Amino acid sequence: MEFVDEIPGGRAPVAPFEEFTRAQWASLATRTPLPLTEEDVERIASLGDPIDLAEVDAIYRPLSAVLQLYVDGIRRIGMQQRTLLRGPARPPTPFVIGVGGSVAVGKSTVSRLLRLLLSRWPRTPQVELVTTDGFLFPNAELQARGLMQRKGFPESYDRAALLKFVAEIKSGAEEVTAPVYSHVTYDIVPGEQIVVRRPDILIVEGLNVFQPARVGPDTPGVSLADYFDFRIFVDAEVHNIEEWYVNRFLQLRGSAFTDPHSYFHTYADLSDAEAISTARGIWRSTNLPNLVDNIAPTKSRATLVLHKDASHRVARTFLRKI
Repeated sequence: MEFVDEIPGGRAPVAPFEEFTRAQWASLATRTPLPLTEEDVERIASLGDPIDLAEVDAIYRPLSAVLQLYVDGIRRIGMQQRTLLRGPARPPTPFVIGVGGSVAVGKSTVSRLLRLLLSRWPRTPQVELVTTDGFLFPNAELQARGLMQRKGFPESYDRAALLKFVAEIKSGAEEVTAPVYSHVTYDIVPGEQIVVRRPDILIVEGLNVFQPARVGPDTPGVSLADYFDFRIFVDAEVHNIEEWYVNRFLQLRGSAFTDPHSYFHTYADLSDAEAISTARGIWRSTNLPNLVDNIAPTKSRATLVLHKDASHRVARTFLRKI
């Protein structure tokens, strides 16, 4: 099959995927229980990304069933490998899921929803979620490197630290730590850490999680995605994502931006027209180039692509063939 690439350049053949309409995908898991309530879904919906129980039932219940197959398959292969190699019995290493996509496309909602949904499985009670924001260089370092205007681009992350974190998780380390990022101060929080203790499943969410490895004398030739057991790309047409970004900016102007400690506090007093102009300027100067140059080209590396329509509903699903 082909994806219809919404980035300038037209159609581009990619890896083999099976395409499902919304109705076809929804029909795949009629026997899989839905362990969530309306209250659960309302708690995890993010700003400007509407989601309800009907969407969870149609899209994420089948996804839960697919993920269960993958988790069971990996564990079964691990047991068979240890038997073949006559290795000692040990707990399975964590199953790692990567969730990628543009700013404002709804990655955070998908990730939080999956965490809650998968934690309700009887055999995976511990599901952790870590965002790559914590591995951005601190603002002082970004400024020193001249990268403050490219925050969110691949070069703005401490990729060595991020790779080390996920490699240790995947190797079965008992305890691994990650930095904490504040969306209020728009910076790494000094001295604070997230502690991850050998989860059953780890979800890693971020803009550039599917970037290919850098190859060179001073690089390991390993990418973050090499450690993922399943990769989800949240997709939509570019003009829709821009509108979602602008709408989110307008909502934040009246909420988070009003906090005196917010990095974006100066935006709180903008008029509607000024806020829309500012949001479109930021989108077109930073987020759109990052999407076109870095994020969208990694879509074909996904195991599953969730393609949203203008209403934020998943209209088409693409599952990599096995």
